[in-house]
Amino acid sequence: MSRAKHSVSRKSLSEPAIKVLYKLSKAGYRACLVGGGVRDVLLGKRPKDFDVTTNATPEQINALFRNSRIIGRRFRLVHIRYGREIIEVATFRSNAEESDTELNQEGRIVRDNTFGSIEDDAIRRDFTINALYYDIKDFSVLDYAKGIEDLNNKLIRLIGDPETRYKEDPVRMLRAIRFAAKLGFIIEEDAAKQIHQLGHLLKNIPSARLFEEVLKLFHSGHAERSFELLRHYDLLQYILPVTDDYLKNDPDEKMLDFFDRALFNTDQRINNDLKASPAFIFAVFLWPSVLLRAKALETKDFKGLPLLQKAASDIFSEQLKATSIPRRFSQTSKDIWFLQPRFSRTKGKQPERLYAHPVFRAAYDFMCIASQVAINSSTVCKWWTEYQVHNKAPERPQQTFKKRRPQNKPTKRA
Repeated sequence: MSRAKHSVSRKSLSEPAIKVLYKLSKAGYRACLVGGGVRDVLLGKRPKDFDVTTNATPEQINALFRNSRIIGRRFRLVHIRYGREIIEVATFRSNAEESDTELNQEGRIVRDNTFGSIEDDAIRRDFTINALYYDIKDFSVLDYAKGIEDLNNKLIRLIGDPETRYKEDPVRMLRAIRFAAKLGFIIEEDAAKQIHQLGHLLKNIPSARLFEEVLKLFHSGHAERSFELLRHYDLLQYILPVTDDYLKNDPDEKMLDFFDRALFNTDQRINNDLKASPAFIFAVFLWPSVLLRAKALETKDFKGLPLLQKAASDIFSEQLKATSIPRRFSQTSKDIWFLQPRFSRTKGKQPERLYAHPVFRAAYDFMCIASQVAINSSTVCKWWTEYQVHNKAPERPQQTFKKRRPQNKPTKRA
């Protein structure tokens, strides 16, 4: 598609993306913007990041850019940093059989570092709408998989046989859902059918990678729709098994409303360029199960905070079987829960102490959302809202980490 027939231009790109494209081109390499950056501009959206692809190898890219580093083993890429922005650069890849592409017994790609042509690269990408290239040399948009047609038809279509492509990388099922939610598109019929049949393959995905996918699904600004689609395709059980179990066993309608409002709140924050913490999402999704576990464990001699701490620990242990969660997030989720009883204590110095807590704001939002669905008293939320109006926000203590001492002191050089 020639320059005059599409809406992608250098004005659509970030300055770092343009720098990378031109530097590669001037060094004699072919350089194209690829994937979501091209797709989003064609849809009239503002891309959040830009990916570049080229015929230069990772080593050649790394040698060309002093501000770069090679990352990954499964897929070797180069990250080029410009301040806070990182441009990800990948070498054109191929599906050649006799290559450095390695599959496991289930057909999943565990290493893919076979380099090829731009045509090869397009065919091995996951969805047609992501196989669009903006060539900096002549400013044309290259479409090797009828991606423009699927953009116009608002369709999420896999390149190639859906069963094979999902087996190569089961996370593509989660990506299909994320793009459908983000773009308001429909997943193509055969691709949708295979999700129902192959969802179990997500059990084989490393827990750290699934954690990253959870963040992408619920921090995309379209968490509500992502949640609906995950339930529709029955994939929630593989990333949030505790939540899925709760939802399949006669859930309280108030809790369903709580989920919806919390996800709506998260979407609003993301779309207003405000921060959203993974800790908040996990605190929301695991809370009903924590309450049920606490109720089951409660005795005359075992109640209050120790009971809540035990229930929280049990539920997080179950969640960690599916996704890894960095301790800084799991502990913050627990703090959000542990602070809830303290909101009802509004006498003396207690409000001041709670207000100074580092997790106060997240716990306050959590409490107010719960009050909207009558899980908590709405008067408590109102009291704390007014308290913040009349009291200056305290300085939050920054978290510090002790440096490890070296076990063996280095010897002095002669």
